[in-house]
Amino acid sequence: MSENLTRPPSSGSSPRAVARGEALIWRAFWWSLAGFAVIGLGIAGAFYVTGHQAAHAPTALTRLTVPTVAARTMQTEVPNGRFTDITRAAGLKFAHHNGAYGEKLLPETMGSGVAFFDFDNDGAADLLCVNACDWPWRTNPVSPAPTLRLFHNGWDGQFTDVTAGSGLDITIYGQGVAIGDFDNDGLEDVFITAVGGNHLFKNLGSGHFRDITAEAGVGGATNQWSTSGAFVDYDNDGRLDLFVCNYVKWSREIDVEVGYKLVGVGRAYGQPVNFEGTFPTLYHNEGNGHFRDVTREAGLQIRNPSTGVPAAKSLGVAPVDLDGDGWLDFVVANDSVQNFVFHNKGDGTFEEIGAQSGLAFDPYGATRGAMGIDAAHYRDDGALGIAIGNFANEMTALYVSQKAPLLFADEAIPEGVGPASRLLLKFGIFFFDYDLDGRLDLLSCDGHLEEEIGRIQHSQTYAQPAQLFWNCGASNGATFVEVPRERVGPDLFKPIVGRGSAYADIDGDGDLDVILTQTGGAPLLLRNDQGLGHHWLRLKLIGHRSNRSAIGAQVRARVNGRLLVREVMPTRSYLSQSELPITLGLGSATSVDSLEVIWPGGRRQGVTVARVDTLQTVDEAAEPIAPGGDLPTK
Repeated sequence: MSENLTRPPSSGSSPRAVARGEALIWRAFWWSLAGFAVIGLGIAGAFYVTGHQAAHAPTALTRLTVPTVAARTMQTEVPNGRFTDITRAAGLKFAHHNGAYGEKLLPETMGSGVAFFDFDNDGAADLLCVNACDWPWRTNPVSPAPTLRLFHNGWDGQFTDVTAGSGLDITIYGQGVAIGDFDNDGLEDVFITAVGGNHLFKNLGSGHFRDITAEAGVGGATNQWSTSGAFVDYDNDGRLDLFVCNYVKWSREIDVEVGYKLVGVGRAYGQPVNFEGTFPTLYHNEGNGHFRDVTREAGLQIRNPSTGVPAAKSLGVAPVDLDGDGWLDFVVANDSVQNFVFHNKGDGTFEEIGAQSGLAFDPYGATRGAMGIDAAHYRDDGALGIAIGNFANEMTALYVSQKAPLLFADEAIPEGVGPASRLLLKFGIFFFDYDLDGRLDLLSCDGHLEEEIGRIQHSQTYAQPAQLFWNCGASNGATFVEVPRERVGPDLFKPIVGRGSAYADIDGDGDLDVILTQTGGAPLLLRNDQGLGHHWLRLKLIGHRSNRSAIGAQVRARVNGRLLVREVMPTRSYLSQSELPITLGLGSATSVDSLEVIWPGGRRQGVTVARVDTLQTVDEAAEPIAPGGDLPTK
């Protein structure tokens, strides 16, 4: 409730003083009114003289300029590297089908996600491309009907389409994907979100999957529009639960009734402000192949306090332990309404603390069009950063943890990300160490919603380039520097209608390769050819008391006196999933001083690193092993 900013006279004021004050106020009011009248007559005269010319003058468009960051106090030079487009060379023959045919229905422009995961446990990151389809009322659908597409990575630079007969060859209006071994059998399972009902596929091995949605109870409502999903063990019982983002209350009829239009263009894709909100969904894994909807009892149903309708319009989620208490929290990126922070209370319930934490709004208390999201410890001081890709003409948010627990501030501008990111429309976003120097960089996948946007906003285009920010490790200046195309080549910055994004080491050379998806078009598969000679260590964690995928585990390594903190969390970006193994960039270091794994629930295990530039498997021990010295948080 807003405070009353008018204050009555204090009890010590006399009636005579009050009356004198009121007289002065009224006198000032009438003099001000007379002054405004004179000014108004002057303005009217000016319009009378110049009105004819002004009426026929061409409209002046104000060009939007990107604000600049204050000069750094240290010199930085972005390293030379290269990302090479290998989409065709790798045999990745896929084009997203969004079913658009002129009605401009909102789901058509939102795109679909992608996942890197090793479905056959051969050590190579395979690829799953989510696809949409034609609307059921369309009279001339494409043939054959579009399906999800599964590609096997043969370690030979080729991705082979193995969709047929896999069980994933189904036609749905797919949106997002979540990967995790929900039944702890050693095989990664697949959850697909969609418009019109979600699907859970159990991995049977040998490249086959079975749709167990009905028996698992995770399909959701048939009139529901789900977006991002995440397998997480929110109660630390060793079984992966499932968090599902839902966007807006939508149907063809509602969309047509909204009737969104752009001046000079006509029918256009509607804004989420014109649609009613929803609730996210939380499913608890009961351990018998069945999940139970615990959304209400967990406290995740947030309503608009004024109207009572569901408040969420969720597109992305970052499961992360915000306060280091051993329980995973959820930061939810909401489009056009405040972001949510669901703090895990450790008893199966959550408290929404978005406003109190500083993550709900921008620095001025306004909401933004939030899309993709990621969280990481990207600085040497142990601070946790939460990056959110926002709408065009809104800066990418970079909320950074402060000294007080559960308190964040948006430091996008001083950290060097905000000004450069403002014009683009950001969807997929994630932290990753592209040059293996031990510092996490930031990549955003961009593209507008409306094909004709350039006609009404000259600063905008439908297809847009990605943005890469190099982490320079500055301690007395901006942490991130925008990478120019001459430093990594032009392929990464090819304009696309970007949506989802993910990363994995697809060729076993230790550095992280990238895929960017677009709505209604082919993805970009980009091989990382950075060639800087930096060392690395990759870790594949296998839980036993914890969930088998080790989702939620944290790795803490000391390298040349620096602390590197990484989490096992495939859920990143927008509608997408990155690989499970963790990559530690070591720069010039040829050894790791110490390494510790903190398993879900807080069990700590020291790990001996025999050599670098290799993939090391770490199994959760039956009993915790005391590390050779506790690693401080900061």
